[in-house]
Amino acid sequence: MMNGVLIRKIQEADFAAMLAIINDAAQTYRGVIPADRWREPYMPSDELVKEIADGVLFWGAEQDGCLLGVMGMQDKGEVILIRHAYVLPSAQGGGIGTRLLRHVADLTSKPILVGTWAAAIWAIEFYRRRGFTLVSQQHKDILLHKYWSIPERQMAASVVLADICWMKTQNDLAEN
Repeated sequence: MMNGVLIRKIQEADFAAMLAIINDAAQTYRGVIPADRWREPYMPSDELVKEIADGVLFWGAEQDGCLLGVMGMQDKGEVILIRHAYVLPSAQGGGIGTRLLRHVADLTSKPILVGTWAAAIWAIEFYRRRGFTLVSQQHKDILLHKYWSIPERQMAASVVLADICWMKTQNDLAEN
C-alpha cells in the first residue's frame, strides 16, 4: 500500500463501481476513436460479465474505501494481456494507473501485451513511458488475431504495445 492506495483483487461486490469507472473514464474516447466504434455506454454490463467469464481478472486501486481505478489481466498461455485499464478522471495523473500496471506485471513472468485505440495517444504514451514499445503493423495484426476477440474494424483502428520481455523474445527469435 502506497500513499493510502491499496491494490487489491476486484470482488463481485465491486462490479457496479468497476463498470462506472470504465464507462466514466472511457468518455475520453468520445470523438477520438472512429465514430462507428463508439457506443453509450461504452461497455455495457453484459459485456463486462462476458469479459470476466472469459478469464479477465481485475485488480482495483482503492483509497479510503473508494475504488479509483481498475486493470484487467488475461492469461493467454504464452502471454498476459492487459485489458480494460481505466482510472476515474478525477484520480488520473496521481499514479494510480502506474501502480496497477506494476502490480499486474509483478504477478507474472510472462510477456505482457496491451491493445488500445491508435487514436488514444494518451494511452499509448502512458505505456511507452513505462517501458512498452509499439509493435510493427505486421506483428500487431498477428497478435490481435491470435489473442484478442475483437471485430476487424476495431483491429484496424488499434495498436499493440509489448513489454521488454516480449520484445526480447522477438529479438532472440530474429537472431536465430
